[in-house]
Amino acid sequence: MKSNILTIVKKELSRFFTDKRLIFGTVLLPGVMIFVMYSFMGEAMTSLFQSNDKPDAVSVVSMPESMTAVFHAAEIEYKEVPASDIETIKGQIAEKETNFLIIFPENFDADVAAYDISSGKPAPNISFFYNSSDTNSSNLQTQILGIFDAYEATLSNRFDINAGGQNADLASEKDLSGMIYSILMPLLLIILLFSACIAIAPESIVGEKERGTLSTLLVTPLRRSELAIGKILALSIVALLSAVSSTLGTLLSLPKLMGGAVDSGGIFYTAGDYFFLAIIILSTALLFISLVSVISAFAKTMKEAETFTSPLMIVITLVGVSGMLGSSPKNPAFYLIPIYNSVQSMSSIFSYDITPLNILVCVASNLVYTLIFVFILTKMFNSEKVMFSN
Repeated sequence: MKSNILTIVKKELSRFFTDKRLIFGTVLLPGVMIFVMYSFMGEAMTSLFQSNDKPDAVSVVSMPESMTAVFHAAEIEYKEVPASDIETIKGQIAEKETNFLIIFPENFDADVAAYDISSGKPAPNISFFYNSSDTNSSNLQTQILGIFDAYEATLSNRFDINAGGQNADLASEKDLSGMIYSILMPLLLIILLFSACIAIAPESIVGEKERGTLSTLLVTPLRRSELAIGKILALSIVALLSAVSSTLGTLLSLPKLMGGAVDSGGIFYTAGDYFFLAIIILSTALLFISLVSVISAFAKTMKEAETFTSPLMIVITLVGVSGMLGSSPKNPAFYLIPIYNSVQSMSSIFSYDITPLNILVCVASNLVYTLIFVFILTKMFNSEKVMFSN
């Protein structure tokens, strides 16, 4: 039996590795495309929200003495302009010729000092104008609004918070990188792995059915279970190679995609973490390949197989999003749920919160589901109605 399975595996791998275009399109291209696409997206988003140009000096009407020191402390350059230039400067802001205009009441400091909240009268009002489609202008709006909020709070200050300037955020670099990777990577990995499976499995099953080569195999003394196991093992190897390529492309481009929020130097995963991740990915690949193989065997044409697998991609994506919704459950029963168990197991690994029992339950259940699909695929290979119907 082993020799027959190995023969099928060698046949499938030989078909794959002797086709240079298939190797390039399935293994190399996904990783390269993901790296280029995510890197480009990261650079584009960085250039969109950050500007290398120095913003113009803020135009200020009736700058009060109290705000002069505040602007100097914030290192915001400003220039005082007369009230008669207000409309002209507003037009320049609209045309992106300048960045920001602030209009203070003429006696701002005196009005603020004399203002009584209980009087019910309107408080002294500061007006400012900016252009949200201009990066510098938008950044100034955020910065200046924060300054005004802080300054307003000091006018009725009764207590301080962290006045000593100590770091109140006790999260370590390890915790921060783990949080980011645990949110992004399970979803990306599960989608990339399933994409690799649907890219190769239908061709090996329904593709051979259309060409008539599968019917030749079925009339040989080869057991149907050996054929099913051999194909699933070979396709899993190819799917893993494609997933590894895509994963490497994702990991290498992630720092650029996140605009520097993810630092490759901040990764603290151990050999044990990578081992657990590897067996989860392997068991998930076997599950996906066996599932897609069953769907492909049921389909009559490649187009029909693609139609059947498309809704599955939506389900896979929705389940993958569950890794973003909080910490992984501790109850082992949740790790019996196919696909969800893999996502949560990956999330626990990337967040440095591994529970070995849950990982074991996840892998074992994936293998059980794989065996069930292998059994179903064997029965389908034995059915002339399924394999030879037009």
